[in-house]
Amino acid sequence: MTPVHLAGPRLALREVEPEDAADLLIIYGDPEATRHLSFEPRTPDQVQAIVDRSIGSAEDTPRTEYCLAITPRGEHRLIGYARLATEPQQAATIGFALNPAEWGKGLGTETVHLLCALGFEALGLHRIWAARSPLNEASARTLLRAAMTEDGRIRDHVFVHGAWRDSITYSILEHEWAPTRTFDLSADGEAPADMPLSAAESGDR
Repeated sequence: MTPVHLAGPRLALREVEPEDAADLLIIYGDPEATRHLSFEPRTPDQVQAIVDRSIGSAEDTPRTEYCLAITPRGEHRLIGYARLATEPQQAATIGFALNPAEWGKGLGTETVHLLCALGFEALGLHRIWAARSPLNEASARTLLRAAMTEDGRIRDHVFVHGAWRDSITYSILEHEWAPTRTFDLSADGEAPADMPLSAAESGDR
């Protein structure tokens, strides 16, 4: 599979690069940005390790993890980090984090659509799922707008901030994914094609 470059109306996903560490630290080092994530704020060394691991996972054969930079379409700067990790039975889990400066713009829903396009259209998956903190209502709205269905609760799913925390899970199946146009995976990142959009995105502006 060529390096991933997938574009939507406002965002694009590309492979992580060494120069992304500073922009990723703005997100992963911020207590507010990580308040609902499954880990506490990261140090510069920890963020560098994430960048290094993300770059290394792109070389794995078979590739089971897609750790990608979220950028504004037509720009190279990282404004978020997205991950799709494949599992047995044609499934994958997804997650993402955006720079707080980008919150409230509907970009989370577009990010989920891009990850679903990668999973269903490029990787041939059957099921994609995600989990959120019970207190993260913004994430709940994002996942529902992206046409995912709430499945249930995993009790004491993660240990973070000194305590066990439940997770609320969501999923979407391949027959529920309704792309309206095609996309390309581009190795050089030039002139990326549009991603498929589901009808659910039309209200997320």
